[in-house]
Amino acid sequence: MRTLVVDHPLVAHKLTVLRDETTESPTFRNLADELVTLLAYEATRDVRVEDCAIVTPVAPTTGTKLAAPRPLVVPILRAGLGMLDGMMRLLPTAEVGFLGMVRNEETLEASTYAERLPDDLSGRQCYVLDPMLATGGTLAAAIRFLTNRGADHITAVCLLAAPEGCARLEDELAGLDVPVTVVVAAMDERLNEKGYIVPGLGDAGDRLYGVVG
Repeated sequence: MRTLVVDHPLVAHKLTVLRDETTESPTFRNLADELVTLLAYEATRDVRVEDCAIVTPVAPTTGTKLAAPRPLVVPILRAGLGMLDGMMRLLPTAEVGFLGMVRNEETLEASTYAERLPDDLSGRQCYVLDPMLATGGTLAAAIRFLTNRGADHITAVCLLAAPEGCARLEDELAGLDVPVTVVVAAMDERLNEKGYIVPGLGDAGDRLYGVVG
């Protein structure tokens, strides 16, 4: 597993505003969208491409296009939805699947409650969107889910990560014969006793969409 922390002043600036507890949901959503697009530039460096012949107004030449099958973008519901538009802005021809996973707040284990994905993902590059890599359980379960269906290249895009989550992810994916890259805006200090990232930015889903009772 490879972890890439994107070191860019615009990423740091937008993340700082996201962390601020006074930032309201509309601003939070807009900034998360912009931040994901910045992260997506790094996340798609290994996207598969192929040569194609075109004719410019001046002469024939050889260009580059995304290879088939098209990349699959998979937001983890619900918070991952807040990252989808930012990712699709960079990959408008990608396909989108959905994976609903929930973390038990007592055991911190993740379980799947919904999915909308092809049964066969053989040969597919998948981009998993999940704002917070906290305990690592949800992301590990999502990656296993996709690779069990045949996905052969996984890139996870997260706003924040905790060292404990990255360590668990690497441990749970040990022996997995599929390249996995995690792209994050920042690696934070630690998890607290409730499994939240410190200093973090709170519950990303609640800050994106409000608290649903």
